[in-house]
Amino acid sequence: MTIFEAIGLGIVQGITEFLPVSSSGHLIIFRELFGINDEFGLAFDALLHLATLLAVVLYFRKDIFRLCRSCGGYISGKGIDATNKVLGWAIVLGTIPAVVIGLQFEDQIEAYFRTSTFVAWMLIAGSLLFILAELVHKRIAEGNLTVSRGIVAGLFQALALLPGFSRSGATISGGLLAGLNRESAVRFSFLLAIPVIAGGGLLKLHELVSDGGWNVIDFPTVVSAFTAFIVGLGAIHFLVYYLRKHTLMIFVVYRVALALLILILL
Repeated sequence: MTIFEAIGLGIVQGITEFLPVSSSGHLIIFRELFGINDEFGLAFDALLHLATLLAVVLYFRKDIFRLCRSCGGYISGKGIDATNKVLGWAIVLGTIPAVVIGLQFEDQIEAYFRTSTFVAWMLIAGSLLFILAELVHKRIAEGNLTVSRGIVAGLFQALALLPGFSRSGATISGGLLAGLNRESAVRFSFLLAIPVIAGGGLLKLHELVSDGGWNVIDFPTVVSAFTAFIVGLGAIHFLVYYLRKHTLMIFVVYRVALALLILILL
């Protein structure tokens, strides 16, 4: 892989990991479009995911610090405030569906679903979910995060295992359908991403090391990861502020247009 290809992959990962357009889907399309060697498959994707994980941890460091401090207080017997107790349990229980389904069907997904055609149909399917979420959200009462609402968002996160669906899009939609206000849905979506991205990335790195695949971590890979980290920070900031006053419809238009181009051209 050349430096320019590495930077391109980093930009694609940094933008699409957090915007509701599907990072894995775009990486598959990018490789097919430019003929980039896919020898390392999901392992290379995992390296880029870990870079964007650092971006979300850095951006939400205050939320994470408060949650960790509250958990530390609970362990030491000092108690935990209600808000962080709800957030902690919502993250833990909301993570379980994606972990269980991912471990069960990972091999099948990697073998059969990582194609541009499948990505195109999942882009369309995700767009339909976005539309449904926005329509339902207009008609129900908004509320703050609860454990049950977190679990609902977590169930939708499992859909992101399908390339082209979008993890952030699925969890934000799930949050809106569950009655979360728009800002809470976006914030929780990012915090819910941390365990899944970290677990998936570390698992793939472990497999990579076990197979003696350290040679994939070369200079272009480092450049790609650093690019994904920087671009990811910008993408998070944009989405957090954009969705405070706007809907997901702009992403629906983009996803459907991209899906049609894929089905026609690839």
